[in-house]
Amino acid sequence: MEKKKESMLEKAEKKAEEIAEKVESSIAETAKKVKDTTEKIIEEVEEKIEDITEGKKKKNSKKDNKIDKDKEDNESKKAKLAKLMEKAKKLESKVSDVKDIDLKKKVKETEDEKEDTLVPMEDYLKSSIHLGTRVITPDMRKYVYRRRADGLAVFNTALLDDLIREGADYLANFSVENIVIICKREAGWLAVKKFAELTGIRLFTKKYPAGILTNTTLENFTEAELIFICDPWLDKNALEDAKRIRIPVLSICDTNNFTKGITKIIPGNNKSAKSLGMILYLLAKIYIEKKGLKVPEFTINDFVEGWDELTPPK
Repeated sequence: MEKKKESMLEKAEKKAEEIAEKVESSIAETAKKVKDTTEKIIEEVEEKIEDITEGKKKKNSKKDNKIDKDKEDNESKKAKLAKLMEKAKKLESKVSDVKDIDLKKKVKETEDEKEDTLVPMEDYLKSSIHLGTRVITPDMRKYVYRRRADGLAVFNTALLDDLIREGADYLANFSVENIVIICKREAGWLAVKKFAELTGIRLFTKKYPAGILTNTTLENFTEAELIFICDPWLDKNALEDAKRIRIPVLSICDTNNFTKGITKIIPGNNKSAKSLGMILYLLAKIYIEKKGLKVPEFTINDFVEGWDELTPPK
């Protein structure tokens, strides 16, 4: 009985030893795994820290580069701004010089140079015949001598006087019955109607009748040897008809007009009622004198409404 108990006790001790060995082995393995895992985590953390540190260095480097670049850009902008300010001051002085021009004095100087004008130079300025548009075509550039501060082209007024005279002489080469005048622009209707009334020249305002010069089957077909138009753009249909039948064209042309197909040009402001009135008044006066037509007396007041109340620009 006692031997049996000892045997059982031995077995129990042995079993306990085996279990203890297994436990120790398991603990050792677990400790090793924990150590390995810890070391691995530490390595990863160190790598992350290095990456983050390196990233910050790069970011700081980029930031420093950006700051340097921004600084350079700012310095460059300041230099450009200084140059622009210098240009602006120069332009301002030029504009001031233009504003300071005394037109009356300028007119007086021109009158001293050219005394035989058709009307006083102040009347030309009063009619705004010299004011063109902000557009200058290559065809009309030779008639312009400067731009105003607001960008408007200004005709050479003394030259306009010569060319109105030439235009009137050219017009006088044709008989009344062989001329047709066209004016679609409403601003010119008062003056062109007076012109037609005094000279007897046939007139078309508003819409130009298509084919009137080219279609012989039309009841109102008109034969002409000269077409006189007030604007090559607005009166382009009449200009095209004249080119088809190959007859000359006399035209009032502004700075924005093209002159292809026009035989004789009278440069001047063709947008203004008072300017068109002045041109047509002078043409009528010269034409009537040259042709010896008997007509009632007339003045610029018949061509420009409220002429006496108008004043030349200061």
